[in-house]
Amino acid sequence: MAKEMADLGFSHIELSHGVRITLVPGVLRAVEEGVVKVGSTHNFCPLPTGVVHAAPNLFEPSTADPREHEQWVRHTKRSIDFAAQVKATVLVCHLGSVRFFWMNPGKKLRAYETLHPKAKLPEDEKYQKVLKKGIERMRRKMGPFWARTKASVNEVLDYAKQKGVRLGFENREKFEELPVDEDFPAFLNELPAEASAGYWHDTGHADIKEKMGMINHRLQLDLMKTRTIGFHLHDGSEEGDDHQPIGTGRIDFKMVREFWRPEHVLVLELSPRVPVEGGRASKERIEALLAGSAG
Repeated sequence: MAKEMADLGFSHIELSHGVRITLVPGVLRAVEEGVVKVGSTHNFCPLPTGVVHAAPNLFEPSTADPREHEQWVRHTKRSIDFAAQVKATVLVCHLGSVRFFWMNPGKKLRAYETLHPKAKLPEDEKYQKVLKKGIERMRRKMGPFWARTKASVNEVLDYAKQKGVRLGFENREKFEELPVDEDFPAFLNELPAEASAGYWHDTGHADIKEKMGMINHRLQLDLMKTRTIGFHLHDGSEEGDDHQPIGTGRIDFKMVREFWRPEHVLVLELSPRVPVEGGRASKERIEALLAGSAG
């Protein structure tokens, strides 16, 4: 796996939340032999024993279940250990979600789009009313979930700092996932000044949220520019599919490039269905943007 990435010209890789425990010996061997370096990993990595599919939300920091909370802390610390072992600088993390017993506003938004395929979203007036009500319901419901997320994060901050790993808190694509994007600055500002943590920006997720009318992609990047530590880079189609090759979809990567800094970790996060040529072309497009010669 690592050799395949190296053969495509990558010197660094991200180890995702799909790395099974059985792959670890090979990964460690690749790192030890200098096949590639690991720039970042993604919670949970490696996956818990017995889990064989990508599962970044297997345990959530927002949970009210003390057993699930214990597992989130345990496996997040285990992921921090592994990140330090492979000399990754960042562990990308999700921050949980709000559970709705019924009347999930996110489902209502998705249903509206399905039932009104010709509606011009997000400008459609009726859709805007559904969105406004959904956000109000999310705000009323999210308090205890968000409080538990912040308490959970505080349980692992010191551990990450001791291990020399930064936690990258990722913007999410689903309506009900935490945090609400505009809450990111306050959340990070509330962390201890010495916290080894920052904002991780996913371009595909931001594009989905922009298409929903929840954020402006450029404004989100500008809002978080002083706290950003890395990016997941992938394009998004008009149909709403993300993890597409760079330059094949609707995302303005010339705009995104304005917010890249030398200290940022840049990761191509493409669908496994993307052919090798799409991965190679995406790499070339990002390199051209870094060189300032193309889009």
